Amino acid sequence: MERVWPSRLRWRLRGAWQWPTFVTLTAVDAVIVHQLPPAGDRTAGWIPALLLAAFFNLIAVAAIAPLLGALLRRRRADLPRIVARDRGGTAALLAVSAAFLGIGLAHRPEREAGEQELMAVSTAVRRYVAHQADPRYRIHIEQATLVRLGDVYRSCVPGGAGGRALCLFVDVSQSPPGIRVDPNPAPNSTFVHGLVQ
Repeated sequence: MERVWPSRLRWRLRGAWQWPTFVTLTAVDAVIVHQLPPAGDRTAGWIPALLLAAFFNLIAVAAIAPLLGALLRRRRADLPRIVARDRGGTAALLAVSAAFLGIGLAHRPEREAGEQELMAVSTAVRRYVAHQADPRYRIHIEQATLVRLGDVYRSCVPGGAGGRALCLFVDVSQSPPGIRVDPNPAPNSTFVHGLVQ
């Protein structure tokens, strides 16, 4: 019994890394997807990030690992099939993690530019409301909503109970962003792609 345990441990260290790697890299990939989303302008939530990471890691283990294991066995015929598949799965999992990291880093500048654009829009709207709008809008500036309509944004600041909203079109193609008052006071919640519902 004593001799079996060390040899089994040695075999485990040599050939059974796929599932511990799967668990570890699924958690690591979820953190990567959460912090460096591969698409969009917002950070992914923890649950969607974990589901996305688990999905791609399962594909790596189920579909790519057997192929890599077969390629590895062609090069090393003495390697047991299960060990070759395990090593192929581990390599596929590492490739998925590298892909998540690479795509996230490549998308980062675009995401940061989008965040800076939103900050410029928010600053322009706040500045306009503070200096040119009626005082009833100033106290509701924190409740302003924002929607993107192609190349411009539309921001609406509520005017209080039963009051009209102040809606502004913000053009970020110029610096500082240009602001134009929208004569339509319909709030953004009823606005769909520039058309009122």
